[in-house]
Amino acid sequence: MRFDPSKLETKNVYKLLSGSVVPRPIAWVSTTSENGIRNLAPFSFFTVASRQPPMLCISIGPGVGARKGTVKDTLENIRTGKEFVINISSTPLGNEVQKSSENLASEVDEFEEAGLTPIPSEKVKPMRIKEAPIQMECKLHQIVELGSDHLIIGEMVLYHIQEDYYLENYKVNFEKLRPLGRLAASFSESKDFFSLPKQDLK
Repeated sequence: MRFDPSKLETKNVYKLLSGSVVPRPIAWVSTTSENGIRNLAPFSFFTVASRQPPMLCISIGPGVGARKGTVKDTLENIRTGKEFVINISSTPLGNEVQKSSENLASEVDEFEEAGLTPIPSEKVKPMRIKEAPIQMECKLHQIVELGSDHLIIGEMVLYHIQEDYYLENYKVNFEKLRPLGRLAASFSESKDFFSLPKQDLK
């Protein structure tokens, strides 16, 4: 079978992409509005963009449901504040991740709504999630408009990891982390790990 994306509805192209590019990690992004309201939202169009300087990128789509036709709070807050935090969730925090994905009014503090603990960052204004095993403070590098979406590229300026998730030599304990991911509309847990013969990755 083959599909020509120019002849499909956007939602159907999205379903093909999100069901094929898997598993996708989740960036649990915390931002702060101009009025000081804490915002929190998960994004699974997320990856590393550069090693030196260390940069991360997330893609933010347009508002959906009741927020259709609007700009998502995360995008607006990054545009104005030029800072954000990418928190990494473990599977036991799945309910809180899902709660923070709901379409809520801009004046709602989503840390409170999801029952999470905000803790101060050191180099940026937005709060970190205390319960998240890993938190990466980021400063905005660039916003690239790509069709209906916006690609946010941020430089990581400080990295936090809870001590019991850290192995020696700058490695993360994946078995302890149990990272939460996305498979199309479903969530996934990474818990089975294996090695292959070493090769140079292209």
